Amino acid sequence: MNGKSVVITEADFDRLNGLVHSRKGGISDGPLVVSLGQELSRGEIVASADVPKKVVTMNSKVRVRDIRSDERETYTLVYPQEADINEGRLSILAPLATALLGTKARDVVEVKTPGGVRKIKVERILYQPEAAGDLHL
Repeated sequence: MNGKSVVITEADFDRLNGLVHSRKGGISDGPLVVSLGQELSRGEIVASADVPKKVVTMNSKVRVRDIRSDERETYTLVYPQEADINEGRLSILAPLATALLGTKARDVVEVKTPGGVRKIKVERILYQPEAAGDLHL
């Protein structure tokens, strides 16, 4: 994760904050929930209609590039129950998804993984629900 403030829509904040509080104390994903809570605490909360088009929000489809390997991947940030890595749907509780939430195109984030810290660049936001007018996902 980076140290910069991130932009989060009111709707995403409310739903994600509820997720954090409903899962506190859970053994299996406890550290992931804490990490998401920390990310939310850094958030600049904005109305869905006011979120900039270049910001990664929930249900955004984003293309990223690993700085070291130059590997490109495309993911859609989703809630845990909708996650399916084979379909590119990345749970918001995954460290990469948490790090991407609220970032902008061209931002670089650091993500702690079992293999070490990865630097990931947000290359492009392919779809953002708010920009597309899909405000009720």
